[in-house]
Amino acid sequence: MPEMRLIDTGEVKLRCAIEGTGPLVIMVHGFPESWYSWRHQIGPVAKAGFTACAIDVRGYGGSDKPPEIADYSLQKIAGDLVGLADVLQPDAPAILVGHDWGAPIVWNTTLTHPERFHAVAGLSVPFAGVPSRPFTEVFHEHFTSKGKYFYQEYFQAPGVAEAEAEADPQNFVHRMMYSICGDVPPGTYWDKPYGAKFLEGLPDPQPVPWLTDKDIAFYGNEFRQSGFRGPLNRYRNHERDFEWLQGWKGKRIECPALFIGGSRDPATFLFGAVTDPVAMMRMFAPKVEGHVLPGVGHWTQQERPGKVNALLLDWLGRV
Repeated sequence: MPEMRLIDTGEVKLRCAIEGTGPLVIMVHGFPESWYSWRHQIGPVAKAGFTACAIDVRGYGGSDKPPEIADYSLQKIAGDLVGLADVLQPDAPAILVGHDWGAPIVWNTTLTHPERFHAVAGLSVPFAGVPSRPFTEVFHEHFTSKGKYFYQEYFQAPGVAEAEAEADPQNFVHRMMYSICGDVPPGTYWDKPYGAKFLEGLPDPQPVPWLTDKDIAFYGNEFRQSGFRGPLNRYRNHERDFEWLQGWKGKRIECPALFIGGSRDPATFLFGAVTDPVAMMRMFAPKVEGHVLPGVGHWTQQERPGKVNALLLDWLGRV
């Protein structure tokens, strides 16, 4: 079982689940998740000879929850990972692994701090390089301007999504996870008009083998205690993130990289913008190895822990 530690990274304290000894592997979750999303990876990574460290991102779980939207910028969260690496492995670069929001976090942390991280893996969301415009402009053009719903647009106004999610955190997480997993029947659940609520139209969850009642209860309890303000503030920093990343325009991730996505995950294909995410990534991370797992939805390492662990451990053994 991992040891739970609260580690001061410089600006905030992060709750970390740590197991093993050896080279440091930091695991970064997405939304709406927790260190617990790596529950199937922590032990195997530690057993393979690494220090596995799964964090609660700032704003989540047992980590600090600063109050302002700007506190959740990519620059701030990248600084948390650098600070954590400085504490746990000050004399050598670490390895980053991220899923969902954690994937762009680890991609861009490695891009902007190549001296601190010598390998990086991202699950679900591929790396598309330094952006040419803020993502808000992209979804306004393709969704909002056409009267279509897009979840990140819905998340922009402070307090709106918080009220919906915090009314029943366990139900919110459960329905979201089921609606974009590989086990949900095909359907147009997210095809709804601008102005709709997040949960509107989503299917009632059915039992799936990778998400138990215990798992759902854990997530529900975490968000009942932490709320959703910090996690949702991450989505309110697109313009701020864009401006920061312009300092690395034209730069690439030059270290070894691994991408694992799912064939039923819209994020793997950047919501229809790419058909081959691995080929696209090679333009921006030339040493990437890529895998798209058949039948897998968005929750990659939870839906197929055995397959993900095999790919991850094989890659870790070579970097």
